[in-house]
Amino acid sequence: MAATTAEAAAVQATQLQACGCKGIRTCLICERQRHGPPPWQISPQKKYHFLYCPDTGWAMGPQDSDFEGWAFPFPGVTLIEDFVTPEEEAEMVRLMDSDPWKLSQSGRRKQDYGPKVNFRKQKLKMAGFQGLPSFSQKVVQRMGLYQGLEDFQPVEQCNLDYNPERGSAIDPHLDDAWLWGERLVSLNLLSATVVSMSCEAPGSLLLHSAPSIGPDAPEGSVVASSRSVPCQEVEVAISVPCRSLLVLTGAARHQWAHAIHRRHIKARRICATFRELASEFLPGGKQQELGHELLQAALSFQGRPV
Repeated sequence: MAATTAEAAAVQATQLQACGCKGIRTCLICERQRHGPPPWQISPQKKYHFLYCPDTGWAMGPQDSDFEGWAFPFPGVTLIEDFVTPEEEAEMVRLMDSDPWKLSQSGRRKQDYGPKVNFRKQKLKMAGFQGLPSFSQKVVQRMGLYQGLEDFQPVEQCNLDYNPERGSAIDPHLDDAWLWGERLVSLNLLSATVVSMSCEAPGSLLLHSAPSIGPDAPEGSVVASSRSVPCQEVEVAISVPCRSLLVLTGAARHQWAHAIHRRHIKARRICATFRELASEFLPGGKQQELGHELLQAALSFQGRPV
């Protein structure tokens, strides 16, 4: 009997090693091990849904919904499709998979190329940070060819591996603004996904008649706002194709939290997110010397996951 109990415990320990969830975070692996009603609460879905339109920069009401024909401006989003070729994508993923992946929350795996950071205490250490990976050098150089990214110098790269078999997802969150700067740049590999944007600010969003799309669209076709919705009940879906680059700045970076819902992971997906330094670590800032050291290491492109 004791042997049977020990064997069961060993099996359970092996299963738990395949899951990196902590606290209220869960994935399909750990959820299968729990019995009875879950003690955690799944965030309720938002009541009002809009779709981001890259052609207009507006969040549009979906067809056949109560908000069809209504929209509101959604600034701070840049989507660059076909940023890498299928061949470049395959080589990047091959090189990523040649290094170990660490278990992370909510069914994700991760690889970090950056300093060790305690965001709560606002402290960081260089530790084993030796730079971004060599295969990202051409990607970063290519970013500089696009408007708004000419001076982008990433100091950190985080690869996240999503898989539907693990129920991978990431909760709505705002990235840190003490260390990380204005632009968040993410390269989407292997499969398309949806980035869901939400805002917990009080008040209402004013809706307008949706702008027309296309070369024949008349100018000045947006009428004065005549409808509103509670901001906290709104979610904006950004469709992100495979091999595209997503850039978040301004309100989309600092006011609207971003998330990846489990239902939007249909196949394996890798997201490589690049972050730049905040002004405190740039020339003229009070930690400019540390920032210079971090950038020198990052842009040597000699790094391995830390």
